[in-house]
Amino acid sequence: MARPNRRELLDYLAKAGAALGAGSPAYQIAAASPASVATMRISRYEMIRTHVPWHERLRDIAILNWRRENMDVPHSPHTVVKLYTDEGVMGVGEGTNEAALKSMVGHSPWEFFYNDGLGGAQTAIYDLIGKATGLPVCRLLSPKPKNRIVQAYWSLSYPPDILAREAKLGASQGYRVHKVKIRMWEDPVKQAEAIFASTPSDYRVWGDANHCWGSVARTLHFATKLAEFPGYFGIESPVRSTEEYRQLKGKVPLRLAEHWGLVNPMAAAREGLLDVHISASPTLGRTIAGQNAFAQMYHIPLWDESSCWSGIGLAVQAHQAAAYPGIEFTINAAVTAEDDLVKEAFVMKDGLYDIPQKPGLGVTLDDAAVDRYRVS
Repeated sequence: MARPNRRELLDYLAKAGAALGAGSPAYQIAAASPASVATMRISRYEMIRTHVPWHERLRDIAILNWRRENMDVPHSPHTVVKLYTDEGVMGVGEGTNEAALKSMVGHSPWEFFYNDGLGGAQTAIYDLIGKATGLPVCRLLSPKPKNRIVQAYWSLSYPPDILAREAKLGASQGYRVHKVKIRMWEDPVKQAEAIFASTPSDYRVWGDANHCWGSVARTLHFATKLAEFPGYFGIESPVRSTEEYRQLKGKVPLRLAEHWGLVNPMAAAREGLLDVHISASPTLGRTIAGQNAFAQMYHIPLWDESSCWSGIGLAVQAHQAAAYPGIEFTINAAVTAEDDLVKEAFVMKDGLYDIPQKPGLGVTLDDAAVDRYRVS
């Protein structure tokens, strides 16, 4: 297959970036790059399936939590993707869509920069292009990214004593925001009491009910009690329907958050139904850029939970939060696992994380860990 045509690629990037209206500098970066970078093509790929056990301190209670959700999740599954180019550049990411990866061979990685259809494998495109151009991913997405972002610690719905221990650990590692799963098998008020008894006064928490409260009345009951804790500031997914959110409007003393699209975004903005949108599963490319534009226009921020289970995903979240001002928080669910599959530690200081400035995602895949947890 012939090498990609530079002019055609630049035309594509210009049109795609203009359609986003998000100020992406990808066109300028590609135009300024050497011909070898602008016209490189993907030569092959690797997919490596891994199962990373839950951390020993949480293993039994984590597995029990998942089983209570009617899910058998004895480990954290990841499919690592490696993309190689004919110029010797390799990008890492995560993704399970092998058909998409096969279709990419012989093509320019620039063709897939805005392609959300790749799923998580688009993270490898980000890393590859960043390495090829010598730029961190956040600079591919924004001309003036932030240097630091707020990342939240993450927990399942553990008993109060375990949750207190986790919150204390998170605080000792520099976290100042904590997302906690709320479920009917634990009392969220007792959980909150345990957390705030074990953490500094500036520690903050939001709860994620995942619709388990099931009614407006129950939501108001628990939200009113949780709001008595000064550090408890938000509740995610308390109810399911737009009509229920209309009934909650102006009555909940916490910030209300819901996953993008479960409540019509325009209705949420027009009627003031939500304070936050959740971006998840994973949200990349055009989608996250569009959500960011909406967040800025209507002043409804995003909490990015789209790639939070490995070091690769955490780096993607961090670069997106740095690039897109509409993102307020990211989360770190990898703290529940035995390993995050990268060599660099995610160091938090005073509640903030410094964005990696090395080319690409700025993290190094730990190949020894990948081999250790590899499955057939």
